[in-house]
Amino acid sequence: MYPPNAEGGAPPAATGIPINGGGGGGYYEGGGAMQAQTPVAPWSTGLFDCFDDVESCCVTWLCPCITFGQVAEIVDRGSTSCGVSAALYALIIALTGSGFGCIYSCFYRSKLRAQYGLQESPCPDCCVHFCCEFCALCQEYRELKNRGFEMSIGWHANMERQGHAAATMPPQMHAGMTR
Repeated sequence: MYPPNAEGGAPPAATGIPINGGGGGGYYEGGGAMQAQTPVAPWSTGLFDCFDDVESCCVTWLCPCITFGQVAEIVDRGSTSCGVSAALYALIIALTGSGFGCIYSCFYRSKLRAQYGLQESPCPDCCVHFCCEFCALCQEYRELKNRGFEMSIGWHANMERQGHAAATMPPQMHAGMTR
């Protein structure tokens, strides 16, 4: 918290671009420094705990694009669908090989960590995805599932289920408000 200014007024307004969806996660300052306001928490499961959820482990092993699509839809908060994300991931892998697919998926791991204040462990995100792509996808899936998301129904249905339907809808305009 900032102390009041010299005149006793309100603290200075936050500057920069909000990270973590503006939900108290800090701000990215133009000079390149990121000031996190949330503590760095451990993942709810380990990277190699794939068999904690055998079903998602099998799906990821057979078709990782499905797991990636489900994770991406939740991390993007519904701005992209599971199907679009999965298809893009599959296309990248088909055209360029798994190396570029790993790079693409590591960005979502970074976004997930930023949203929930998670540690970058056991090594940097791109290394985790390059060396253990399927384990990383499974860990991200389990993390979101352990945070209360029903992965198979997508972002919007999860918001409705949690009673946050208004958060995904545009604000209501009152009759007295004009442009």
